Formats: sequence, C-alpha cells, structure tokens
Amino acid sequence: MENEVETYRFHKTDCGVDFLLNVVHLENTHGTYLKDIPFNTDFFEVVFFKKGSGRLILNHQQIDLKDNSVVFISPYQKRQWHFDKESEQDFTILLFQEDFLNEFFADKLFTYKLLYFYQLHFPVQMNVDRPFIEKYCALLTEIKDELVYTKAGSVHIIRSLLYYILQKLNREYALRNDLDLEKENNHYAFKFKQLIEINIKKKQRIADYAEMLGISRVSLNTAVKEQFNVTATHLLKQRLLLEIKNYLIHSKLTVSEIAYQLNFSEPNHLMRFFKNQTGMTTSEFLTDNGYNLHS
Repeated sequence: MENEVETYRFHKTDCGVDFLLNVVHLENTHGTYLKDIPFNTDFFEVVFFKKGSGRLILNHQQIDLKDNSVVFISPYQKRQWHFDKESEQDFTILLFQEDFLNEFFADKLFTYKLLYFYQLHFPVQMNVDRPFIEKYCALLTEIKDELVYTKAGSVHIIRSLLYYILQKLNREYALRNDLDLEKENNHYAFKFKQLIEINIKKKQRIADYAEMLGISRVSLNTAVKEQFNVTATHLLKQRLLLEIKNYLIHSKLTVSEIAYQLNFSEPNHLMRFFKNQTGMTTSEFLTDNGYNLHS
C-alpha cells in the first residue's frame, strides 16, 4: 500500500452544503481533529485559533499551537494534531477545494499566488492579536450563514467574502514575512509551482517542466527567480525533499519502496540526494525527529 495515512475528502452531502466550501467550528469536526492519528485532506484549510494549546506535526515540522493564531494547510499535507487535553481549545476552520476557487474566480492559478499555501520556506502559522481573530471569525460566521440559509445573491456574497479573506490574509502574511506583493505576477512561475504539485512523484527534471510549459529551461529559471527569488532547480529539489520526508515520517514504506514510488532508478540515488540536501542520512533524519527507521 503506497500510503497508509487516511485521507479525508470533501463531500458536499456530508457537510450539508451545496458548495465545495465550508466553515466548521471545533464542535462540528466530529472529533477528527482531536484524534492523535495522522491524516490528510483533499482540500485547503485555514484554521483560526481563538484558543489553542498543544502541537501540530505538519509534514515534518512541529508547530506549537497558540491562542490568536492562524494555520494554513494545503491539500494532502500529512498532519497529526496533539492537543493539550488539559487546556480549552477554540478554533474555526475555513475549508475549500481548489475546484471551488476555479469555479468562483477566473484566475485558475489563484491558489498558487497565495503565499501561505504550498509554502516551503516560510512558516505556515501566523501569530496575530485577538481583534484580528475576532474580525475574521465574524466574517466566517457570515459565510456560514449564507451557506446554511441560502438566499438570492448568497453565491455572490460568499464569493466576495472569501476573496476578501484570502487576499487580506495574503497581504498580512507577506508583510509579516517581508515578501513582495508588488512585483508583477509571472504566469510561468505559478504554473511551474502548480505542475510540481501534480507531477512531483514522476517528474524531477527541470527539462520536463520546461517542455510542459513550452518554454526553455533558461526562461523557466528566469521566471521562477524573478517571482520567488530562488532557482527553479532549488524549488523543485525542495518539493521533492518534502515528499521524501513525508513518506519517511508518515508511511511504513522502506527507503527502497519510497525510491520506487518517487521514480528514483535506485535507492542509493534517493539516499545520496537526501544526504546532499539535508546533510543527514534518512536514518539520522528520523532519529533526529524522534522516529524509528522502517525496517
């Protein structure tokens, strides 16, 4: 079995709404988030914590949960919540599928332009203040009301509120991480980011992506460097490294099996790549992160 981590999928009927979007408060998660088991989802999540205590293992990084904070989670990111059972938890989740945004907004690369999703280099948690959280939870309550009590114009209200929330969060995230929102968006750079997410398990050469985009490797690298301030090769290697770490931590596959899943010709090639990128062997990485190497 390739991946034993359970995937929770968005089903409109289960959520009781007619959109590929929902707003869910802690008590309506049916205990999913309170189980100490790893899982992933096929949708985006923005989690607004009024009260939070414990930790989240997201991919391979540990995030300390805090009051008045926002956590951004992209589809299929492996996570495991470890809430402090002695402390009160209070959070609200905005969740939606990419198809929902594609139906709502003309820009099919919209989600890849939001700096907090598919993030490899900056924190996916943002610490804010109480008024900030209260403001956004009030907006989420408006969306939930429109979802539950749909009326004429509800779809337009939901669209405008969602766009406002995601763009305002993007502006705040850029400000806090000193990222540039003023530069002109480069279509090829975001399309490259999108293609990596779709093809990372089978395609790990820049030439493959340049061919899919119909441009030269030089043009692709220039586009990525201008938009993200890193080379296309660096972005690709970091995404592949993340995939390897996910398998090591969240699956029971051996290194040989992981190499096969990720299209390495030999396990030694994967181990050499991992050592070059991290300075550690796979076993050292697992030990350093408190895991046992799969036999």
